[in-house]
Amino acid sequence: MSLKTSNDAEFSGDIRKSELTLVDFTAVWCPPCKRLIPLLEELGQELGERVTILKVDVDASPQIAARFGVMSMPTVILLKDGEPVERLVGLRPKETYRGLVAKYSAMAAR
Repeated sequence: MSLKTSNDAEFSGDIRKSELTLVDFTAVWCPPCKRLIPLLEELGQELGERVTILKVDVDASPQIAARFGVMSMPTVILLKDGEPVERLVGLRPKETYRGLVAKYSAMAAR
């Protein structure tokens, strides 16, 4: 699954499409955000349908950023059934994001 860009108008519908959604809050002026994009694209290819990965530009979609209290970029929030369960601020290794998805995928399988 590739990275999908979401916005204020589409976000609620986008997060209903999957039990697990990884949301990357980003900005075009943020260098670490630019480095995170290929990591999340790879992760999306590896995990396929297990998770939906959304990219939200905080400048273009300020309502979503405010809803989740996003103050720094990049911020990645994992949603389970539309509710936030984990928050990571700053660039992390791909394995960190994979581990979060694995943790909550395993919980869902129980």
